[in-house]
Amino acid sequence: MQVNGIAIKPGVTFGEALHFNTGHKPLDYRILPIKRIPQQLSRLDGGLARLKQQLTASLQALDSQSDAYALVEADLLYLDDPDLRTHIADTITQLQFSACVSIERVFAHQASELEALDDPYLAQRAEDVRSLGKRLIQAVFGQPGQEPGKLKVPTILLADDISPAEFAVLPLENVAGIVLKSGGLTSHTAILARAAGIPALLSCPYSELGINNGDKLAIDGDAGALYRNPEGEELELLRQHEASARVAREQLDQYRDKPAMTLDGHEISLLANVGNLNDVLKVSGLGADGIGLLRTEFMLMHSATLPDERAQYQLYSDAIHALEGRVLTIRTLDIGADKELPCLCQVKEENPALGLRGIRYTLANPQLLKTQLRAVLRAANHGHVRLMFPMVNQVEELDAVLALLETCRRELDDEEKGFGDISLGIVVETPAAVLNLPAMLPVLDFVSIGTNDLTQYAMAADRGNPCLARDYPALSPAVLRLISMTLQSARSQDVKVSLCGEMGSDPRLVPLLIGLGFDELSVNVGAMLEVKAAICRQEFSRCTQLAGRALMADRLSELDACISSYK
Repeated sequence: MQVNGIAIKPGVTFGEALHFNTGHKPLDYRILPIKRIPQQLSRLDGGLARLKQQLTASLQALDSQSDAYALVEADLLYLDDPDLRTHIADTITQLQFSACVSIERVFAHQASELEALDDPYLAQRAEDVRSLGKRLIQAVFGQPGQEPGKLKVPTILLADDISPAEFAVLPLENVAGIVLKSGGLTSHTAILARAAGIPALLSCPYSELGINNGDKLAIDGDAGALYRNPEGEELELLRQHEASARVAREQLDQYRDKPAMTLDGHEISLLANVGNLNDVLKVSGLGADGIGLLRTEFMLMHSATLPDERAQYQLYSDAIHALEGRVLTIRTLDIGADKELPCLCQVKEENPALGLRGIRYTLANPQLLKTQLRAVLRAANHGHVRLMFPMVNQVEELDAVLALLETCRRELDDEEKGFGDISLGIVVETPAAVLNLPAMLPVLDFVSIGTNDLTQYAMAADRGNPCLARDYPALSPAVLRLISMTLQSARSQDVKVSLCGEMGSDPRLVPLLIGLGFDELSVNVGAMLEVKAAICRQEFSRCTQLAGRALMADRLSELDACISSYK
């Protein structure tokens, strides 16, 4: 049995289940007699004093320069605000609620005000406010909570949330993982777990598994999954995954913090192709320069409804925050062909690969595109964002989407909603795009070559047809020349070129791609370190010689022999 959540660390980890701070006593929402109000005010002050004492003790055990110190200190400052005590006391005296119910009401109100803000980071502080309110209620009840010092074996903690003060005193050597029902990527617990290197799943409905203390659990950080009492084939697969990942990490770890640079000093920008926040979170630990392709249509794959502007804005802002200053390249919705989405009414077409897909689909549904463009513009206010459009074949399509983008800017300006500057690009995926590229380059900051579709459309060979795979491989003389033409056109107008197709994730082809002159490669997360290792083992001068020979090949066999003989 398994459930899913947002993982903040790749890999597989095992541990015993322990429900941590399972909650306080049920609250009594009845109106109190007036004579009991002084008692409730006294309980409030006692709870505040106890919680402040706990937080102060936590601070003394922490490094003053650590993230944990800053987060615990922020909680203390929040509790020290005299207005907070006044609001809770007024609720007790005026509404005649108990101290605990009053705390719940005041903290819930303040959390909802934060959630209503347009700023996604302040909005996600709402979870931290709710968590602090729960801690204060526990302190009023006088509940000490789970004793962390009793963790003697690798343990996976299960909780609604874990406060910074609680996290600060955990015996981290015995914490194999953390699973929370709540939490976003910018929550305190996520920040602390990432910093400590502890696997964690956030927003995970683990109650569905009926977990008891002592149950055997496994967290698969790559799939964002939690398993209860895995056994048989499932357990064996998890163990194999853990073992193979460990061996591979040991061999490639030496490249993690190295720049993607050839032996003779030629540097390549190495980015990642991702389809969800789990993959975004893996990137910083691999020494990547950012995201070269965020496949936004993956947001819709299992969704029954379309995400609105706010939901998309939150997603992109979360990704920007997780990247910590690295670039985020967002591809607008690439819908159509083999991507059938349950939340959209898509017309059945005779030949969907040549039908309404990519930019054609979104221009035919401008409100869908406008919602995404507005969300991207607003998110760009928080970091470095590039935006690229899929399946652009001619100048008229680019003119139309840029006009719509300008409309979005004017609307956001009129609504006094902040937005940022973005770099613009297209995905080159057809021979028409290659031939029309010189006319589009003056308004572009970069282009990215999607080799999967470029091969399909250049060779008129369905990329999903296994009968054609051998005779029409991903790399052929014709496709190689189209790639070279794209690079030459872009270079002539000083526009950066990336490659985001599967070809970039093949270490065997890395020397050829370097030699052709790519400025950057965007690859699958799982191939990141292997590709970086391949870059670091090359000499740029030899790579350019290889590319020259490969471009002269007229036959598939000649091209394959050229690449295979390179050592």
